[in-house]
Amino acid sequence: MKKSFFIFLFGIFSTVTAVSQETVVKGSVTEAISFEPIPSVTVTVEGTVLSVETDAKGEFQFLEQVPLGEQVLHISKNGFASKRYPIVVNEGQTLNITDMTLTKDVADANLFTISLSDDELDSDDSGLDNISGLLQSSMDLFQRTAAFEFSSSFFKVRGLNSENGSVLINGIEMNKLYDGRPQWSDWGGLNDVLRNQELTTGLKPSSYNFGGILGTTNMIVRASQYREGGRITYSSSNRSYTNRVMGSYSSGLLDGGWAFTIMAGRRWGNEGYQDGTLYDANSFFASVEKVINEKHSLNFTSIYTPNRRGKSSPNTQEVYDLKDIKYNEYWGWLDGEKKNSRIKEVVEPILMLNHYWDISSKTSLNTNIGYQFGKIGNSRLDYGGGGNPSPAYYQLLPSYFLADTDGPDYAGAYIAEQNFINGGQVDWERILDANLTNNNPVNGEKPGAYVLYEDRSDDTQLSVNSIFNTEVNENILVNAAFTYKNLKSENFGEIIDLLGSTVGYLNVDSFDGFQYDYQNPNRLVSEGDKYRYNYNILSEVVSGYAQAQFKYSKVDFYLSASLTNTTYQRDGLWQNEGYIKTDDAGNVLIDNSSGKGEKLSFTGIGAKGGLTYKITGKHLIDVNAGYITQAPSIRNTYSNSRENKSVVDNITEEKITSADISYIYRSPIVKAKLTGFYSKIEDANEVSFYYADGVTNASVVFNETSAFVQEILYGIDKQHIGAELGIQAQVTPTILLKGVASIGQYTYSNNPNLYLTSSSFSENGELGRTPTYTSNLKDYKIAGGPQQAYSVGFEYRDPDYWWFGATANFFSNTYVDVSPLTRTENFYLASDGLPINNYDEDVANQLLKQEEFDSYMVVNLTGGKSWKIGDYYIGFFASINNLLDEVYKTGGFEQGRNANYNELLADKSNDKPVFGSKYWYGRGTTYFLNVNFRF
Repeated sequence: MKKSFFIFLFGIFSTVTAVSQETVVKGSVTEAISFEPIPSVTVTVEGTVLSVETDAKGEFQFLEQVPLGEQVLHISKNGFASKRYPIVVNEGQTLNITDMTLTKDVADANLFTISLSDDELDSDDSGLDNISGLLQSSMDLFQRTAAFEFSSSFFKVRGLNSENGSVLINGIEMNKLYDGRPQWSDWGGLNDVLRNQELTTGLKPSSYNFGGILGTTNMIVRASQYREGGRITYSSSNRSYTNRVMGSYSSGLLDGGWAFTIMAGRRWGNEGYQDGTLYDANSFFASVEKVINEKHSLNFTSIYTPNRRGKSSPNTQEVYDLKDIKYNEYWGWLDGEKKNSRIKEVVEPILMLNHYWDISSKTSLNTNIGYQFGKIGNSRLDYGGGGNPSPAYYQLLPSYFLADTDGPDYAGAYIAEQNFINGGQVDWERILDANLTNNNPVNGEKPGAYVLYEDRSDDTQLSVNSIFNTEVNENILVNAAFTYKNLKSENFGEIIDLLGSTVGYLNVDSFDGFQYDYQNPNRLVSEGDKYRYNYNILSEVVSGYAQAQFKYSKVDFYLSASLTNTTYQRDGLWQNEGYIKTDDAGNVLIDNSSGKGEKLSFTGIGAKGGLTYKITGKHLIDVNAGYITQAPSIRNTYSNSRENKSVVDNITEEKITSADISYIYRSPIVKAKLTGFYSKIEDANEVSFYYADGVTNASVVFNETSAFVQEILYGIDKQHIGAELGIQAQVTPTILLKGVASIGQYTYSNNPNLYLTSSSFSENGELGRTPTYTSNLKDYKIAGGPQQAYSVGFEYRDPDYWWFGATANFFSNTYVDVSPLTRTENFYLASDGLPINNYDEDVANQLLKQEEFDSYMVVNLTGGKSWKIGDYYIGFFASINNLLDEVYKTGGFEQGRNANYNELLADKSNDKPVFGSKYWYGRGTTYFLNVNFRF
């Protein structure tokens, strides 16, 4: 009895002791300015599955045991910027954190945000590729600054193009197989429904795919994930479009398990900052979800964003000096309106069906089917029966007359100058008159001299994938995915306007006299007919990846691997006469143009890993490294897919090696991240098209030294090395100071191979080409935006919900894109294979020195105000870019026409080179105004 009594007392004592020594972690979260409590804030212990929500008083307490030692609390809520708080948990003690605050999410409130339009991201007319769209959703200071402050200068993070990052919608990859890049126009103008994004940067692990070395962005468009309510927005700008209206509504999850989100928008303008750049875009979005039960859900999404916009031209410095940086040679007056000859039209609807299966509380399987179809068209003038219609054609500019071989023609130069200053635009009336003149029976009813046609790419792509995620335990997460893609890309030219001609237009190469369609010689084509070329590209991609993520109190790490098989095949539908051989009776003996070409197969592998070591809750070290091999893009696989089936010499997979290391400091006041990075790209290819003069050592059967050529540069190695810094300080609850720096050196690291092909070189159906040269590009800088960029700024947020911000951004080390052909032996050898007689190596080095653009500074301002009226919200936002109207070059390229020493020397000896580099200039002072009503 006594023994039982002592056992009972011991049990009571043990229970009381255990309760008294219980480890408790609790706290509260308030709004940073008003200090009002915030309910429904998610508080998570990083590296674990422990998570709680704050109550109506903004308070929380973990009911489960929080691991002892140094930990990090992550606090988040929709509409607020997430924060991380380092804590120390001691056994048997109560930790009460009462000073945690959240601030309104500046991205959600359009605060300090410069609107990026898809025309800025789709950079085919800027000569540069923009990765800003990959970074818009990032909360990382450096990434956001790169997206919004540096984008107008076409800055590239780590000097890399956007094909190095993956863009997904509901887990389906949107990167084009043609060039590997996202086609931003396919979802342009849908800002309100694309805010929910998951972003991983660099080699960091993604739950959706292996990704590239710039990371992965997944836009989540599940109808049930949208907040119930609607938004109406109006915007005005002078950048690309001048007006924008958008309206969206989300039902939230309804009774019966249904949810839907719809949106419609329009952007338009007669011209943006550059002259004659019309903008005409509509946007439609619908997403419907049926939650079948707790485990299964189906979501259907449709996206339709037809858009048309006028392109702007690169120009020589001579042209800019005679006009201004807004000048655009592609347009002219017709019937009192500006008509642009270069229109890009994108109509590519996207349909997707997503199945979500929560197998258990810790395991899920997401299966997706995506179908995309439609067209991309790029219009241009052709002039087989007339003179070059370009108003900036070199023979119409003063420099041409000043470079006359018989001495400067000052009178001719003055007349050309005045004509260009007072005109300088496409003469549509002259073009129409020339066609009518040709059609006149008196002149034999000749075909039209000019025609407006477009280069078409009509893609039909099916994508299917399954994404598997499982939480093995509280420390280990496993991801895996399988993907299949099937592409049929129909490529052809199409007549869109005969420009007054009633006879039609001749489907013949006016330069070489070859039939574009040998089986239908001298065919006259009309509007809607195919023209110049007609072929299909067939492609299949099968890929899979597996990944394991490990999270512990002191270290997080991951390992990931992928395997991909990619096939390409060209199917020519026309016989191009320049690439066939016939007998005396006209029968085709050799055909390098029509029919199916070789089926190419590429195997890509990927392996990457990384770790984050938590020295303390405030100090972390992050390391990532990876190796990837991947198929070259379709664009860089064929030497001239429009006319023949020839493949780039020694075609093989590209190899990418990448690594970075970061030091991260984070406290409630100061956050900083310093990163060093290295990437090497090997065995890359680039195919270019231009008109070359001075091809003197071609060793091919043709009499002229001038030709329209395809330049194939292969076996290219590039090196990207540098450092990034982002630091911000919340010095008061209302003032945030921030600074960003990127210092890089992006260079060619070898001397790649180069050869030219051209129908002018072809004979007897064999592909005409030059010998293979070595292009001495090693240590030349890679063009594509500034290699050094810096930003300093501040943000002020008032308790009355108005805000203001300013940044000063400095850019330097921007280079012109050099001509690889002029860095080969063709530059210094005469047609007999011997060095040019007057060749001077010192002069040549000066001629071939890469041009570096001037450094410049751009000041941007942002501000706004929000009001809450009952249950409704009204927001106003404004930004001014380039406040000081700085004039600066964003990019440019050397013209390839002067391919040898004598011609380049003669041209550069002139005060105004006839074939000087062509440039793009950044926009001057621009504005963006936005007002929205949320309900």
